Amino acid sequence: MATTISKPAMDTGVGKAARTPVDYVWAAARIAIGWIFLWAFLDKTFGWGFATPANRAWIEGGSPTTGFLKGTGENALGGFFSGLAGQGWVDWLFMAGLLGIGLALVLGVGLRIAAVTGTLLLVLMWAAELPLANNPFLDDHLIYSIVLIGLALAGAGTTLGLGNLPIVQRTGWLK
Repeated sequence: MATTISKPAMDTGVGKAARTPVDYVWAAARIAIGWIFLWAFLDKTFGWGFATPANRAWIEGGSPTTGFLKGTGENALGGFFSGLAGQGWVDWLFMAGLLGIGLALVLGVGLRIAAVTGTLLLVLMWAAELPLANNPFLDDHLIYSIVLIGLALAGAGTTLGLGNLPIVQRTGWLK
């Protein structure tokens, strides 16, 4: 007589005793991409000299969007994007996005919101660079977007993150 093993339709990771290797791969990807966003925020804010020199730091009155967006003037949508460069509301929105998305990913909380807002930010940055220099369509902005969506769908905040906290599990927008 055949034995049937019943599995739950979806494992949310809540109460999961043992993690699988793929759980740790998703967690590592989440933290790594979160650090990319968080580092961009920190370097642009304080001008630690990696991508942003100290004299162009946000706290020194520099504009975090000017360098990238002004350089898009010759691109297909450059007129639109270069017109946004240096505007206060664009700087604040961009920096809030970098910080929020970075913290959400590193902490493992709010991955759904981080996936949506991060994808929106990355797709806008991709569009600002069109036409791409090294590929007719695909670049790192779109790859990161795909991974962000995968992180949210995989519930990657439950491994090495705060996604298992009861408040996160009870509150859909925190997942």
